[in-house]
Amino acid sequence: MAPLWPLHGANLGTLARTCDAVGACLTVPRFPWVPEALARGNTLRKPLCTHWTGDPLGWLVRQRERGVRIVGVELAEESVRLGDLPAAREPTVVVLGHEQSGIPPEALDLLDVCVEIPMVGTGASLNVAVAGSLVLYRLAGLA
Repeated sequence: MAPLWPLHGANLGTLARTCDAVGACLTVPRFPWVPEALARGNTLRKPLCTHWTGDPLGWLVRQRERGVRIVGVELAEESVRLGDLPAAREPTVVVLGHEQSGIPPEALDLLDVCVEIPMVGTGASLNVAVAGSLVLYRLAGLA
């Protein structure tokens, strides 16, 4: 799980617990406030599998070079509905963007697929923790 452009610290702690629940690691940027946000939200008995990056775009390029499938949670013209997303059968990274502006345009070209979470209410999006959790459970084959 890679929330590479996070906005709210509380969401990172919640997302960290979901990563643990499905056996995933978390990759986060080296923003000064991120370690405290993870520590505050970490209610786990063991250390969370956490990777750090100072260059989100460079990190995504390296994942592509390694042959990792990259799934972006983003509304896009060719997005796949969450219910149609198959469980992961290969190493997969889930990219989450900024909670207001989404995944930056320069990162969209690095994605193999975009997934959208259908909504019937009036909101435009879910927060990073909720959206990431839904996608993680789906990719883990648990939902």
